[in-house]
Amino acid sequence: MNADVIPRAQAIANARRALDLARARRDADRAAGRLAPEAELIMRRLEREQRQQTPARAHRAAA
Repeated sequence: MNADVIPRAQAIANARRALDLARARRDADRAAGRLAPEAELIMRRLEREQRQQTPARAHRAAA
C-alpha cells in the first residue's frame, strides 16, 4: 500500500509544474488576444489590486 503514496515534495513539485503550465497557456492566450473580454477585465482588475497592495506590504515589512 505504501507504493501508492507520493512523497509530499513530489506532490508539491507536480502541482507547481501544472500551475506553471496553466499560467504559461493563459499568458500565451492573453498575448494572442484569445481571452474572453470578461476574463481580460477580471485579470486587469486583479493586477491593479495587486499593484496597489505591493507598496503597503513592503512598508509593513520594513516597520
